[in-house]
Amino acid sequence: MESIEFIPGAGACIATRNVIEEKGVVRWMVRGESHHPADNGWQIMSHIDTSDYLNDPSNWQVVSFNDLCSIEPALIGIWDMPVGSDLQIVRDELGIRIVDTPTGREIPRENLYIPPAWRAQ
Repeated sequence: MESIEFIPGAGACIATRNVIEEKGVVRWMVRGESHHPADNGWQIMSHIDTSDYLNDPSNWQVVSFNDLCSIEPALIGIWDMPVGSDLQIVRDELGIRIVDTPTGREIPRENLYIPPAWRAQ
């Protein structure tokens, strides 16, 4: 996979192998505290990940956040959400939306991150 820098300095996160290997689509995103300067705190999971799967450390891998954005472009929008964010991607008749998991409320588009190169001048 050729790396594209959607977000300068985005760093790395952890994602399940199902996401990285594109066996499942990105569904869940949780942001924890960073444990290293390159770690942005995001944990990215797929729609097919079960509790047993998630509890096995061998199913997780450190990966470039920008590489994940190549797999699922909707991740670009969550980049700067705060630590503690618990989000999901909902795909339905309304399209693709980012939803706050605890409340079920959609994150308004104006609250999503836009990379500097894509912002209107």
